[in-house]
Amino acid sequence: MAKEAASDVRDAGAEADGPRPGHRPSLWRQRDFMLLWSGQTVSEMGSAVAQVALPLVAVVALKASTFQVGLLTAATTLAFALIALPAGALVDRGSKRTIMIVCDVLRLLIIGSVPLAAAFGSLTMAQLYAVAVAAGVCTVFFDVSYQSYVPSLISADHLMDANGKLGTTQAFAQLGGPSLGGGLVGLFGAAGAMTADAISYGVSVLSVFGIRTREEPPSARGADQTLRSQIAEGLRFVLRHEILRRIVACTATANLFSGMSMALTMVFLVRVLHVRPALTGLVMAGAAIGGIAGGVLAGRLAEKVGSARVIWVSMLVFSAPQVVAAAAWRGWGVLLYPLGSGIAYFAGMVYNVAQLSYRQSVTPPELMGRMNAAVRWVVWGTLPVGGVLGGALGTLIGVRPALWLAFTGAWAAGWFVFLSPLRHLRDVPQLAPDSSPVATS
Repeated sequence: MAKEAASDVRDAGAEADGPRPGHRPSLWRQRDFMLLWSGQTVSEMGSAVAQVALPLVAVVALKASTFQVGLLTAATTLAFALIALPAGALVDRGSKRTIMIVCDVLRLLIIGSVPLAAAFGSLTMAQLYAVAVAAGVCTVFFDVSYQSYVPSLISADHLMDANGKLGTTQAFAQLGGPSLGGGLVGLFGAAGAMTADAISYGVSVLSVFGIRTREEPPSARGADQTLRSQIAEGLRFVLRHEILRRIVACTATANLFSGMSMALTMVFLVRVLHVRPALTGLVMAGAAIGGIAGGVLAGRLAEKVGSARVIWVSMLVFSAPQVVAAAAWRGWGVLLYPLGSGIAYFAGMVYNVAQLSYRQSVTPPELMGRMNAAVRWVVWGTLPVGGVLGGALGTLIGVRPALWLAFTGAWAAGWFVFLSPLRHLRDVPQLAPDSSPVATS
């Protein structure tokens, strides 16, 4: 990936006189990164449990319709469409570590309200929608801060490694979390299983609180730098950068169709394939094996295929067989679903590690939050649209035909990055030592 040859960011845990030239201490020996990583491992596991439990609360406990489940899926990502841009500007103005801690505390309380309401017999779809939206708002601020905080803990040449490890954690959570969620649903009911997600945010709070490294304070704002002007600056940086612009288009399109498949997955498994609710997590967990492999192999594939080339190869070549998931049938045919989803997870993980590392490398620190927010505003903003579209199409044309469309559309998104300057490059050129990353038109 493109990297700044000279970085102003010191490795966490490095000696006071700085690392020796050419010395690259392993991330395993960097205390603050390990704290962040371990906290996120637990938090991601809890979120993976909720990924199974929340729609099951709607489907099983509240007898929600296909369209209502689609709306619930859309509600979980609605905040990215509404507040991601101002969130990025606000994150760049303040302490990212503090924002992450506050968001985790709030999510603990918000998610914890679901099992509490269920225990008193007062849980409704209206509360689930409210919980999904409120937790989504916190997730917006946390994720923008999180992606912008990682480069302040490690040097630029560790970004691919760090993002690969964090991505592997997310995929591992998708492997273990759904099966754990299915087991918890069987033991405590869908609403009771949400308690695991609430507790995981408490663990994340403790891990982030223990990080010693402090990020550089934000630079002073000029009198003419309003919130609106700062938002516009972040958008201009992304939209004027030719490669970033294509990456955003690719990711947004893939997420639109992924939102469709996410909204339909639980309905497809339970009502079409007749998988028992307690076993849905196990089926979904099988798909996450591909994500783990993608996170582990992303760096090696970038070296062999090329750090620029792997961005489009992962989307158009690696992900092509994912469409077999929509062909799953009852009985042993159910295995086609985790197979196709596993391929999608593998390709998506390789793509995400590569494009995220590239984004972090070419963005100036003072624009990091706004860049991440601008990208997330677009690429996550399509998820709720996909959720609503999935629910609507699943109702109108049937769940299986809608899934065929969703998986095919996610694959076709790769043409955006193929038809870009990346197609002519093997590796993203490194910046000169005295260069600053600037947007290109």
